[in-house]
Amino acid sequence: MALHRSHRAVLAAIAWGAAGLAPALAEPTGAWLDKDGCTLHIHPCGGALCGTIATLKPAHDPETGQAWTDKKNVDPIRRSRPLLGLQVLIAMRPNGPNKWSGQLYNVENGKTYSGNLIELSPGTIRVEGCVLGLCGGESLSRVGPAKPVVKLPAEASKAASLAPLPRGE
Repeated sequence: MALHRSHRAVLAAIAWGAAGLAPALAEPTGAWLDKDGCTLHIHPCGGALCGTIATLKPAHDPETGQAWTDKKNVDPIRRSRPLLGLQVLIAMRPNGPNKWSGQLYNVENGKTYSGNLIELSPGTIRVEGCVLGLCGGESLSRVGPAKPVVKLPAEASKAASLAPLPRGE
């Protein structure tokens, strides 16, 4: 019995699920909104994920009336650099299902911590910094639609490719 292309696709999906290769929730790249109305842009960087500040609320520092700067950085030389475009999620690498671990830069105190990016749902992530094994952080909401992805090992994706149907089917 010859299988129609759509039947083969369904069987491949069932096989992937049985092999523990279920789809991830979504790809965490894109724009994310924090509790203060600021936006973080998460993007691939050298085989990892990184995040940069995309917007700030308010747009200007109320103390100076100027664009926000990294004024609390522990390194005095860096205190004049703009916060807009500053990388705050650094080299976040996969560390389990829907979890990435790396470093977080905290603009509120100018320090860098080990931390995690955890995908709670396609529309929610949690960013948490850790000190001495204790972690704290906040949840962010996706701006725009999520892009679902299926993550497969190279061998499974090769085996799952559908061969062309013989003529006449």
